[in-house]
Amino acid sequence: MPITPDQQAEIDAQRSATSQTLRATSPGAEAHLYKAHGLLDHGFVRLIDYMGDDGAIVQAARVSYGRGTKAVQNDAGLIRYLMRHWHSTPFEMCEAKFHVKLPVFVARQWIRHRTANVNEYSARYSILDREFYIPAPEHLAAQSVVNNQGRGAVLEGEEAARVLDMLKADANRAYDHYEEMLNQDGQQGLARELARMNLPANVYTQWYWKVDLHNLFHFLRLRADAHAQFEIRVYAQKMCEIVADWVPAAYAAFEDYRLGGANLSGKAIDCVRRMIKGEEVTQETSGMSAGEWREFQGVLGG
Repeated sequence: MPITPDQQAEIDAQRSATSQTLRATSPGAEAHLYKAHGLLDHGFVRLIDYMGDDGAIVQAARVSYGRGTKAVQNDAGLIRYLMRHWHSTPFEMCEAKFHVKLPVFVARQWIRHRTANVNEYSARYSILDREFYIPAPEHLAAQSVVNNQGRGAVLEGEEAARVLDMLKADANRAYDHYEEMLNQDGQQGLARELARMNLPANVYTQWYWKVDLHNLFHFLRLRADAHAQFEIRVYAQKMCEIVADWVPAAYAAFEDYRLGGANLSGKAIDCVRRMIKGEEVTQETSGMSAGEWREFQGVLGG
């Protein structure tokens, strides 16, 4: 269960308290504030705070570019221009702070995005809960034969059952030993900062993660992609929904140019031009490696 009754009571109390402000607010973000969106088996993501809206992006851009933006007829058009031409600074004027509960192995992927402020639950001071991520059967898959970082066919039958049993048994055994080492009944008890090292990577942790919109978009472009690991992708996809409600014009531009767009190399553009002229282009005549050609075909839908 991602949210305990006590946590839900705290969320309800936070959402019932309101205050007047002179700063810009986003109705879409306000609707999400404090709400916990459950993910995986015990995880969640929730928006804790935010600064700015679509108007803040436009305001910052017009301060920076002055007369140069007068040809843009509307705010959405300006935001699309900024996104299209990779002008990042105006998007940095907006920030969001999330509370995330996630498995440790997902957190280790997430923390590679080093452009945010992070404060994680400390297992030096507190005792972690007996909560582990156990994949649903449809997400137990073999190693991909074409992608060293990806999954292949779903495990079936006895093998799938055996893997699930091992995951559950190992996690609970490790936590049993964790509790035994911490126990001070008749013994000194091992320090929390040492006992935690025995816990598996699928134990849940929590953190507050604060990031500006430019770097949030970068995170979402990589982690909401179909090639991202499922367990982090579900978090990114939910955050996409939150951001779309918070800054709808900026998200629409991001969705069009980043999520729905593609970057082509010089060789790829040359191939497209040759194809438009009617030439039959193959991997051998493209000048691309087999991997590049496969990705290029994926962009073209071939």
